[in-house]
Amino acid sequence: MKITDWQAIIFDFDGVVAESGKIKTQAFANLYHAYGEDVVAAVVQYHNQHGGMSRYRKFQYFQQHLLAKPALTVDEEKELDQRFSELVVEAVIASNAVPGANELIRQQAARIPLFVASGTPETELKVIVERRGLTPYFAEVRGAPTLKQTLIAEILFKHQLLADSVLMIGDALVDYESAHANGVAFLGRVYPGDPNPFPAHVQVVPDLRALVI
Repeated sequence: MKITDWQAIIFDFDGVVAESGKIKTQAFANLYHAYGEDVVAAVVQYHNQHGGMSRYRKFQYFQQHLLAKPALTVDEEKELDQRFSELVVEAVIASNAVPGANELIRQQAARIPLFVASGTPETELKVIVERRGLTPYFAEVRGAPTLKQTLIAEILFKHQLLADSVLMIGDALVDYESAHANGVAFLGRVYPGDPNPFPAHVQVVPDLRALVI
C-alpha cells in the first residue's frame, strides 16, 4: 500500500493518532467501579469489543443491559459524560503519539487533505487535537454524536472526494465497517500484542512508521 496513491486520508484518533485507547478503557472501569468487579469486567469487555462506538451509546447499553435500569435521562447522560471527560481529556492530550503518526500527518498534510473521524465527542476532540498542536494539519475534525459511517459520508460529500481515492486508518472493527460501507479503502492499526479485530483480508500495521516516506 503506497501512501502516495491516495488523494485524502481519514484518521480515527484514539489508537491511530494518539496512544490513548487504554486511557479510555481505564476511564470506563473507573466510572463503573462502584457497581462491583463483575460489572466492571463486563463494561471493559463491551468497550473493547466495540471500539470506535461513541461513549453515549455505551452509557445507554451499560445502563439498560448491565445495570438493568431505565434508559438514562438527558441530565444523567450529561453527568456521566462530564465525569468521563474529567478522567480522560488531560490524559489523552498528554499521551504519546502512535509511532509515525505525527510524522505522517505533517508530511501528508503538505500534499493532500487530511481528516479525523472519531467516536470522541466532537467538541472535546477539537480541544484535544488543538492542544496536541495538530489542528493546522487537518481540513476537518469530526466526532460524535454523529455515527462514524455518516461522518465519512459527510466528509466525502462536503469535500467532493471520490471514495476509491480515499484511505481510512482505524483501529476498530467499526472503523473498517464504516469505511467499507462508504467504498473507502482501509488500513488497520493493531497495537502490538492486542488481538486483531479485522477480517483476514484487511491489511494491518503495528504503527504508522512504515507509511512515512
